Amino acid sequence: METQVLGNIRKTVKYWYLLGLLGLALILVGIWVFMTPLQSYITLSMLFAVTFLFTGVMELVYAISNRKSLDNWGWSLAGGIVDFLIGIMLVANPQISLLVLPFYVGFAILFRSIMAIGWSIELKKQHVLSWGSLLGIGIIGLIFSFIMLWNPIFAGMTIVFYTAASFIVIGIFQVYLSLRLRKLKD
Repeated sequence: METQVLGNIRKTVKYWYLLGLLGLALILVGIWVFMTPLQSYITLSMLFAVTFLFTGVMELVYAISNRKSLDNWGWSLAGGIVDFLIGIMLVANPQISLLVLPFYVGFAILFRSIMAIGWSIELKKQHVLSWGSLLGIGIIGLIFSFIMLWNPIFAGMTIVFYTAASFIVIGIFQVYLSLRLRKLKD
């Protein structure tokens, strides 16, 4: 079976180098984000605003198109209206988006960290041995979220750093994958 799958991949892989080019582009974008943190932060905050607008529209379409088949479609409608209005406000006032983004990320990390702590306690009750590492990660996330909420400038730079690092790591993966696919093709 494994030989058949590899044989199919070898036959079908075309333009493997496109993944490598994409990877190089992602690496360059990551480096650009590192080198221009303020411009990158402004771009991210605008993307944040447009995402709210887009999410609101999609949720409104979903709610309206499912109003006859879902009992609780009103919640989706309300969420869509709220997201859409927030999106309009953030797009119309980019300064607000610049100020809100660190708090949004900080509260999102706070929420996820509390969830991680809760899950670790649940795992401990189920006698799962590795519950402590999840608790540790949750506590570190909790501390990190408090730092982000306490110091929004730190939060903004952290967001830029994570974005740049993510582009670079994904770019390296894409280049590596393209080279592996090239070897399969040959």
